[in-house]
Amino acid sequence: MHTANEIVIHADATTVYELAAAVERWPEILPHYRWVRVLRDDGHERLVEMAARRDAIPVSWRAVQVREPAIPRIRFRHVGGVTKGMEVAWLFEPGPDGLTVRIVHDFDPPWPVVGALVADRIIGPLFVANIAGKTLRRIKELAEMKAEVPG
Repeated sequence: MHTANEIVIHADATTVYELAAAVERWPEILPHYRWVRVLRDDGHERLVEMAARRDAIPVSWRAVQVREPAIPRIRFRHVGGVTKGMEVAWLFEPGPDGLTVRIVHDFDPPWPVVGALVADRIIGPLFVANIAGKTLRRIKELAEMKAEVPG
């Protein structure tokens, strides 16, 4: 399964990156997130437990987050839950029309016979793309509101 959600944001890259990287704040700023718990943080990698909603359906997983502000990039590797093994990357590309932010998910489930079908037809389009799309739209809204505030 491969999905890519993207949006153009009219705000500086640092503001957008900080909103995206601070997953511990996501339940405060992203209404579809139920909780995020930082279970371990060694300064380079963080083990996090995340829970969101796909409309009325609750989902949760554990992931290792790696923040790379110099690139800038944020990576997640799912280490628990149905999506164990999923790789996620947040990519930030400045351009003439604004900052393009792209969330890319790659998942090759280990389930024999039905794995690819379930990932490509259910997990990707119904859950991953939905939650990532909501996340990007809200990050855009918050970053652009902050960009409009003088000073």
